[in-house]
Amino acid sequence: MSTATRQPAAQPVDRKPATMGQALGRALRDAMADDPDVHVFGEDVGTLGGVFRVTDGLAAQFGPDRCTDTPLAEAGILGTAVGMAMYGLRPVVEMQFDAFAYPGFEQLVSHVARMRNRTRGRMPMPLTVRVPYGGGIGGVEHHSDSSEAYYMATPGLHVVAPATVADAYGLLRAAIASDDPVVFLEPKRLYWSKADWNPQEPDAVPGIGKAVVRRRGSSATLITYGPSVPVCLEAAEATREDGAEGWDLEVIDLRSLVPFDEETVAASVRRTGRAVVVHESPGFAGPGGEIAARITERCFHHLEAPVLRVAGFDIPYPPPMLEQHHLPGVDRILDAVARLQWESDYTESPGSAEGRGGGVV
Repeated sequence: MSTATRQPAAQPVDRKPATMGQALGRALRDAMADDPDVHVFGEDVGTLGGVFRVTDGLAAQFGPDRCTDTPLAEAGILGTAVGMAMYGLRPVVEMQFDAFAYPGFEQLVSHVARMRNRTRGRMPMPLTVRVPYGGGIGGVEHHSDSSEAYYMATPGLHVVAPATVADAYGLLRAAIASDDPVVFLEPKRLYWSKADWNPQEPDAVPGIGKAVVRRRGSSATLITYGPSVPVCLEAAEATREDGAEGWDLEVIDLRSLVPFDEETVAASVRRTGRAVVVHESPGFAGPGGEIAARITERCFHHLEAPVLRVAGFDIPYPPPMLEQHHLPGVDRILDAVARLQWESDYTESPGSAEGRGGGVV
């Protein structure tokens, strides 16, 4: 007779509806409660609770010394954070809007990204830079940029972008706990997205650097992150509902741009033989170019067609009334998939890389 001890049944997790903004606020609150070295500061994060109310209530709970309003000076905010991190604190700064972060870019490139290497590993840089980014909210100039390519091209920075409520919480907790600097890109249009969620779930904190397959498929792989994940899932579901030529699209959410999970991406593309990279950032010299190059290097003999990109156009972000044309949408994604699947002579077709800007749809 077996002597094994019967284990108690796992208790069901009580999930409640939450928005991404609420999950981010909970991540900050939990991190500050767990570690007195975590400090949150930036423009309007204290009394107002941030433009998007992510930091609402933190100043009241932890006091103005740990959730602090700053002057409108991004270079000064980041410079202060560097000093705080050097002395053992874990600062979390908010840049308020993507394009507002540019005045602080010199600090990121010259000090934040280099400090650990400069000191040969003796001085960590546990600094998290929260950047609300991307379009889809009808924002005016300087309020809808997708600047991830700048950060990806800066060695020494980790770059992450959540697409779900659960990942918003988990990745932010992981970023704050990291001894390396993390640029945490928050998709503005997803702040109000909702899901049933509980931060106490065992897998609530995924590690930085691991992609996830959001939808399994066999016809082609859509590789994306942040605000484009729901759009790619919508495109994949549209093909299933419409029975469009038997398309069955796999969707990969990168979650982390740096480090980049080559293994998950390569395994998917080797199975499907086709890949489309989707992001809001402009196509030329954008993240999709690097991702396409890595796919080609790792999967060349498995590819049935060139890797394509569906991206924002190579222009400054347009006025709100035009952004629906600028942002990658379902139709543009499915157009790219159609080109992958059924163009018998890709290089000479009207939609070829030569005629369509090097594979950008």
